[in-house]
Amino acid sequence: MRTASRDYRTPPDRAVPAFFPPEVATHAVKIACERPDDSGRSLSLWDCVEIARELIREGIVLKISCETVRRILSSHRLKPWRRHMWLSPKTPRDEAFAAAVRRICDLYTRPLAPDERVISADEHTSIQPRPRAAKTRPCRPDQPTQVEHEYKRCGALNLLAGMDTRTGQIWKEIAPRKRQVEFIALLSKIDADTPATVARIYIILDNVRMHTGKQVRAWLEQHHRFELVHPPVHCSWMNQIEQWFGILVRKRFRIADFADKAHLTERLEAFIREWNERAHAFCWTAESFEKVLAKCERAVENDA
Repeated sequence: MRTASRDYRTPPDRAVPAFFPPEVATHAVKIACERPDDSGRSLSLWDCVEIARELIREGIVLKISCETVRRILSSHRLKPWRRHMWLSPKTPRDEAFAAAVRRICDLYTRPLAPDERVISADEHTSIQPRPRAAKTRPCRPDQPTQVEHEYKRCGALNLLAGMDTRTGQIWKEIAPRKRQVEFIALLSKIDADTPATVARIYIILDNVRMHTGKQVRAWLEQHHRFELVHPPVHCSWMNQIEQWFGILVRKRFRIADFADKAHLTERLEAFIREWNERAHAFCWTAESFEKVLAKCERAVENDA
C-alpha cells in the first residue's frame, strides 16, 4: 500500500458524499494526482477504469466501479484523463517581457493618430490543393456533404498576409515559396495601398530571419515609415493575423478539394476579396493583456 507524501484528504468545503469510504477517496485522489509511470503503470493518462483497477491492485478495496471513482474525482474537480499543452518559457517573464507585451497592447488598443497604421502580418504555410478522386457531393435531406477519402498531392502554396488591426482589411501574397522576396512583395503591396499622408506603419510580426534578413533591412532603409514590432518569443497569439487565419481555415479549408494550385490560388483570392467587402476589426482590450501579465507574475512567484 502506498504511503501519502502529501495531504490528499478532502477539503472541508468540498465534502465527499457519505457512501464514499474516506480512505478510498484519499487513495483515489492520490493516484489521480500522480503520473501513471510513477506508479509503475505503462499508461499515458489515468481514467476512471484504470484508477479503479489500481485501487484493487494495491489492495485498497476488493471491488469498486469506475462510476464510483468518477464521483470521487468529481467531488475534487479532478479529470486526470484530460491534458493541456503548456510551454516552459525560454525567455524570462521579466520587466523586458512586460514592456514588450504592453507595447503590443498600446498599438492594439489606443486611438491612432490620422497618420498611423497598425498591421498584423504572418504566413500560413504549406496549403495543399488535395484534388479528390471523386467530386465532393453537396448535402441532401438527411445526408451531410460527402467528401471522397482518396486525394492526390500536387504541391503546396504559402499565404503571406497582413491585416489592418483597425479595419480588418487583408493584404496578401500567394507564392510557392516563402522567403524575404515574398515578404518584401507583401510589404510593397501594403506600401502602395497606404496613402502618403500616413507617416508611420507599424508591422507586428514574429522575429524570424525571413522578416529581419539583409534584403528586408535594405528595403526598410528605403521605406522609413515602416517599423517592425516583434511580440515576445512564444507569444504568437498576440499577432491578430493568427485569429484571422483561424477563420480562414474554418471557413475555407475544412474541405480541401481544389483541382490544382491555380484553382487553390483563385479560390483563396476570392475568399480574401469577399472578406474585404465586409471586413471588420477584432476587439482586443487592455484588460486582457493585464490578465496575461498577472498570470505571468503568479507563475514567477510560484516558481520562486
